[in-house]
Amino acid sequence: MRHVALLLLTLAVVQPTHAAAPSKPAGAIALAVADPARPADQRSTDELRKPAETLAFSGVRPGMTVGEFYPGGGYFTRMLSDVVGPKGHLYAIENAGWKGAVKANDEMLAQGKWSNVSMDVQPFGTVKFPKALDLAWVTQNYHDLKIAEYGKVDTRAFDRQVYAALKPGGTFFILDHQGRPNLSDAEIAKMHRINRDVVIKEVTSAGFKLVAEGKFLHRPGDDHSLPIFDKAIQGHTDQYALKFIKPR
Repeated sequence: MRHVALLLLTLAVVQPTHAAAPSKPAGAIALAVADPARPADQRSTDELRKPAETLAFSGVRPGMTVGEFYPGGGYFTRMLSDVVGPKGHLYAIENAGWKGAVKANDEMLAQGKWSNVSMDVQPFGTVKFPKALDLAWVTQNYHDLKIAEYGKVDTRAFDRQVYAALKPGGTFFILDHQGRPNLSDAEIAKMHRINRDVVIKEVTSAGFKLVAEGKFLHRPGDDHSLPIFDKAIQGHTDQYALKFIKPR
Protein backbone atom coordinates (compact mmCIF):
# COMPACT_ATOMS: atom_id res chain seq x y z
CA MET A 1 0.00 0.00 0.00
CA ARG A 2 1.32 3.40 -0.90
CA HIS A 3 1.03 5.89 1.90
CA VAL A 4 3.73 8.08 3.22
CA ALA A 5 2.09 8.73 6.55
CA LEU A 6 -0.85 7.20 8.34
CA LEU A 7 -3.99 8.22 3.78
CA LEU A 8 -23.82 7.08 0.49
CA LEU A 9 -25.59 7.17 -1.71
CA THR A 10 -25.36 6.13 -5.38
CA LEU A 11 -27.44 8.58 -7.38
CA ALA A 12 -30.40 6.85 -8.92
CA VAL A 13 -29.78 8.48 -12.28
CA VAL A 14 -26.38 6.80 -12.54
CA GLN A 15 -26.20 3.12 -13.38
CA PRO A 16 -22.50 2.26 -13.69
CA THR A 17 -21.34 -0.74 -15.62
CA HIS A 18 -19.38 -3.22 -13.55
CA ALA A 19 -16.71 -3.59 -16.19
CA ALA A 20 -13.54 -5.57 -15.70
CA ALA A 21 -10.47 -4.51 -17.64
CA PRO A 22 -8.85 -7.11 -19.87
CA SER A 23 -6.67 -9.53 -17.89
CA LYS A 24 -3.93 -9.37 -20.53
CA PRO A 25 -3.91 -5.81 -21.88
CA ALA A 26 -1.76 -5.35 -24.94
CA GLY A 27 0.39 -2.64 -26.39
CA ALA A 28 1.59 0.32 -24.38
CA ILE A 29 0.12 -0.85 -21.08
CA ALA A 30 1.74 -4.27 -21.22
CA LEU A 31 5.08 -2.69 -22.09
CA ALA A 32 4.74 -0.18 -19.25
CA VAL A 33 4.04 -2.86 -16.66
CA ALA A 34 6.96 -4.94 -17.96
CA ASP A 35 9.38 -1.99 -18.00
CA PRO A 36 12.61 -3.28 -16.39
CA ALA A 37 13.38 0.23 -15.13
CA ARG A 38 10.59 -0.10 -12.57
CA PRO A 39 12.05 -0.72 -9.08
CA ALA A 40 11.97 -4.34 -7.94
CA ASP A 41 10.15 -3.46 -4.72
CA GLN A 42 7.33 -1.92 -6.74
CA ARG A 43 7.13 -4.73 -9.27
CA SER A 44 6.88 -7.23 -6.41
CA THR A 45 3.49 -5.77 -5.45
CA ASP A 46 1.97 -6.03 -8.92
CA GLU A 47 0.16 -9.29 -8.20
CA LEU A 48 -1.76 -7.56 -5.42
CA ARG A 49 -2.18 -4.13 -7.01
CA LYS A 50 -3.06 -5.30 -10.55
CA PRO A 51 -1.55 -2.34 -12.42
CA ALA A 52 -2.33 -3.68 -15.90
CA GLU A 53 -6.02 -3.99 -15.13
CA THR A 54 -6.00 -0.62 -13.37
CA LEU A 55 -4.38 1.21 -16.28
CA ALA A 56 -6.61 -0.47 -18.85
CA PHE A 57 -9.77 0.34 -16.90
CA SER A 58 -8.78 4.01 -16.53
CA GLY A 59 -8.63 4.43 -20.30
CA VAL A 60 -5.15 5.97 -20.35
CA ARG A 61 -3.53 5.84 -23.77
CA PRO A 62 -0.60 7.28 -25.73
CA GLY A 63 -0.61 11.04 -26.27
CA MET A 64 -2.77 11.91 -23.26
CA THR A 65 -2.20 14.72 -20.80
CA VAL A 66 -2.58 13.20 -17.34
CA GLY A 67 -2.75 14.81 -13.90
CA GLU A 68 -1.73 12.46 -11.10
CA PHE A 69 -2.38 13.30 -7.47
CA TYR A 70 0.06 12.07 -4.82
CA PRO A 71 2.45 9.74 -6.68
CA GLY A 72 4.23 8.76 -3.45
CA GLY A 73 7.41 7.55 -5.11
CA GLY A 74 5.91 6.80 -8.49
CA TYR A 75 4.38 3.32 -8.49
CA PHE A 76 1.87 4.38 -11.15
CA THR A 77 3.81 7.46 -12.32
CA ARG A 78 6.42 5.38 -14.13
CA MET A 79 3.80 3.29 -15.90
CA LEU A 80 1.60 6.26 -16.79
CA SER A 81 4.66 7.99 -18.21
CA ASP A 82 5.44 4.98 -20.38
CA VAL A 83 1.85 4.65 -21.59
CA VAL A 84 1.31 8.30 -22.58
CA GLY A 85 4.71 8.27 -24.29
CA PRO A 86 6.67 11.11 -25.86
CA LYS A 87 3.57 12.77 -27.31
CA GLY A 88 1.85 12.82 -23.92
CA HIS A 89 2.71 14.35 -20.58
CA LEU A 90 2.16 13.58 -16.92
CA TYR A 91 1.74 16.44 -14.46
CA ALA A 92 1.98 15.16 -10.90
CA ILE A 93 1.18 16.96 -7.65
CA GLU A 94 2.59 15.76 -4.34
CA ASN A 95 1.43 16.81 -0.88
CA ALA A 96 4.02 19.22 0.54
CA GLY A 97 3.52 17.65 3.96
CA TRP A 98 4.64 14.20 2.83
CA LYS A 99 8.41 14.75 2.88
CA GLY A 100 9.22 11.10 2.28
CA ALA A 101 7.09 11.07 -0.86
CA VAL A 102 8.65 14.29 -2.12
CA LYS A 103 12.12 12.81 -1.67
CA ALA A 104 11.15 9.56 -3.40
CA ASN A 105 9.64 11.45 -6.33
CA ASP A 106 12.79 13.55 -6.70
CA GLU A 107 14.93 10.42 -6.74
CA MET A 108 12.73 8.91 -9.44
CA LEU A 109 13.02 11.96 -11.70
CA ALA A 110 16.76 12.22 -11.08
CA GLN A 111 17.16 8.95 -12.98
CA GLY A 112 16.35 10.88 -16.16
CA LYS A 113 14.19 8.22 -17.81
CA TRP A 114 10.76 9.75 -17.27
CA SER A 115 11.32 13.01 -19.12
CA ASN A 116 7.61 13.50 -19.84
CA VAL A 117 6.84 13.86 -16.12
CA SER A 118 6.58 17.22 -14.34
CA MET A 119 6.41 17.10 -10.54
CA ASP A 120 4.94 19.85 -8.38
CA VAL A 121 4.79 20.07 -4.58
CA GLN A 122 1.76 21.88 -3.19
CA PRO A 123 -0.40 22.14 -0.05
CA PHE A 124 -2.74 19.17 0.24
CA GLY A 125 -5.81 19.44 -1.95
CA THR A 126 -4.28 21.86 -4.46
CA VAL A 127 -5.49 21.40 -8.05
CA LYS A 128 -3.13 23.28 -10.33
CA PHE A 129 -2.10 22.12 -13.79
CA PRO A 130 -0.55 24.10 -16.66
CA LYS A 131 -2.71 22.41 -19.31
CA ALA A 132 -6.19 20.97 -19.56
CA LEU A 133 -6.20 17.27 -18.71
CA ASP A 134 -7.50 14.22 -20.53
CA LEU A 135 -7.29 12.16 -17.34
CA ALA A 136 -7.13 13.03 -13.62
CA TRP A 137 -5.83 10.18 -11.49
CA VAL A 138 -5.97 9.46 -7.75
CA THR A 139 -5.29 5.99 -6.38
CA GLN A 140 -5.62 5.00 -2.71
CA ASN A 141 -5.59 8.64 -1.67
CA TYR A 142 -9.07 10.11 -1.99
CA HIS A 143 -9.74 9.06 1.59
CA ASP A 144 -6.63 10.97 2.69
CA LEU A 145 -8.32 14.18 1.62
CA LYS A 146 -10.62 13.64 4.61
CA ILE A 147 -7.72 13.48 7.08
CA ALA A 148 -7.10 16.91 8.57
CA GLU A 149 -3.64 15.92 9.80
CA TYR A 150 -2.46 15.97 6.17
CA GLY A 151 -4.08 19.33 5.42
CA LYS A 152 -7.65 20.54 5.65
CA VAL A 153 -9.40 19.89 2.35
CA ASP A 154 -12.98 20.49 1.23
CA THR A 155 -13.38 17.40 -0.96
CA ARG A 156 -16.40 18.75 -2.81
CA ALA A 157 -14.43 21.88 -3.72
CA PHE A 158 -11.53 19.63 -4.73
CA ASP A 159 -13.84 17.68 -7.06
CA ARG A 160 -15.14 20.89 -8.63
CA GLN A 161 -11.58 22.03 -9.28
CA VAL A 162 -10.72 18.68 -10.88
CA TYR A 163 -13.81 19.08 -13.05
CA ALA A 164 -12.55 22.50 -14.19
CA ALA A 165 -9.07 21.10 -14.88
CA LEU A 166 -10.34 18.43 -17.28
CA LYS A 167 -11.17 18.80 -20.94
CA PRO A 168 -14.80 18.13 -21.89
CA GLY A 169 -15.09 14.35 -22.13
CA GLY A 170 -12.12 13.94 -19.78
CA THR A 171 -11.90 11.20 -17.15
CA PHE A 172 -11.59 11.40 -13.37
CA PHE A 173 -10.28 8.04 -12.15
CA ILE A 174 -10.44 7.12 -8.45
CA LEU A 175 -9.34 3.90 -6.79
CA ASP A 176 -9.58 3.44 -3.03
CA HIS A 177 -10.10 1.07 -0.12
CA GLN A 178 -13.71 0.23 0.59
CA GLY A 179 -15.02 1.35 3.97
CA ARG A 180 -18.18 0.79 5.92
CA PRO A 181 -21.08 3.20 5.34
CA ASN A 182 -21.32 6.39 7.39
CA LEU A 183 -17.69 6.57 8.54
CA SER A 184 -16.87 9.83 10.28
CA ASP A 185 -13.75 11.73 9.25
CA ALA A 186 -12.11 10.51 12.46
CA GLU A 187 -12.94 6.91 11.54
CA ILE A 188 -11.62 7.45 8.00
CA ALA A 189 -8.38 8.74 9.51
CA LYS A 190 -8.13 5.60 11.66
CA MET A 191 -9.17 3.08 9.00
CA HIS A 192 -7.75 4.74 5.86
CA ARG A 193 -10.90 3.67 4.05
CA ILE A 194 -13.84 5.47 2.47
CA ASN A 195 -17.13 4.06 1.30
CA ARG A 196 -17.55 4.12 -2.47
CA ASP A 197 -21.03 5.64 -2.17
CA VAL A 198 -19.57 8.70 -0.45
CA VAL A 199 -17.07 9.17 -3.26
CA ILE A 200 -19.75 8.76 -5.92
CA LYS A 201 -22.06 11.23 -4.22
CA GLU A 202 -19.37 13.85 -3.86
CA VAL A 203 -17.86 13.51 -7.32
CA THR A 204 -21.16 13.44 -9.20
CA SER A 205 -22.29 16.53 -7.26
CA ALA A 206 -19.47 18.38 -9.06
CA GLY A 207 -21.05 17.55 -12.43
CA PHE A 208 -19.28 14.29 -13.27
CA LYS A 209 -21.07 11.23 -14.58
CA LEU A 210 -20.12 7.81 -13.26
CA VAL A 211 -19.70 5.60 -16.32
CA ALA A 212 -18.02 2.44 -15.03
CA GLU A 213 -16.91 0.61 -11.92
CA GLY A 214 -14.05 -1.87 -11.94
CA LYS A 215 -14.27 -4.94 -9.72
CA PHE A 216 -10.79 -6.31 -10.37
CA LEU A 217 -9.64 -5.48 -6.82
CA HIS A 218 -12.84 -6.59 -5.10
CA ARG A 219 -11.94 -8.96 -2.26
CA PRO A 220 -14.97 -10.40 -0.46
CA GLY A 221 -12.74 -11.75 2.31
CA ASP A 222 -12.25 -8.21 3.61
CA ASP A 223 -15.17 -7.25 5.84
CA HIS A 224 -13.97 -3.60 6.08
CA SER A 225 -13.57 -3.82 9.86
CA LEU A 226 -9.78 -3.44 10.05
CA PRO A 227 -7.51 -0.49 9.23
CA ILE A 228 -5.70 -1.07 5.95
CA PHE A 229 -2.32 -1.22 7.70
CA ASP A 230 -3.38 -4.05 10.01
CA LYS A 231 -1.11 -7.00 9.19
CA ALA A 232 -4.12 -9.29 8.98
CA ILE A 233 -5.43 -7.43 5.91
CA GLN A 234 -2.59 -5.24 4.59
CA GLY A 235 -2.17 -5.73 0.86
CA HIS A 236 -5.43 -7.68 0.61
CA THR A 237 -8.06 -4.98 1.15
CA ASP A 238 -11.28 -4.78 -0.79
CA GLN A 239 -10.89 -1.91 -3.28
CA TYR A 240 -13.04 -0.25 -5.92
CA ALA A 241 -12.19 1.60 -9.11
CA LEU A 242 -14.49 4.37 -10.32
CA LYS A 243 -14.43 6.04 -13.71
CA PHE A 244 -16.15 9.41 -14.01
CA ILE A 245 -16.51 11.50 -17.15
CA LYS A 246 -16.87 15.25 -17.52
CA PRO A 247 -19.74 15.61 -19.99
CA ARG A 248 -18.95 17.25 -23.32
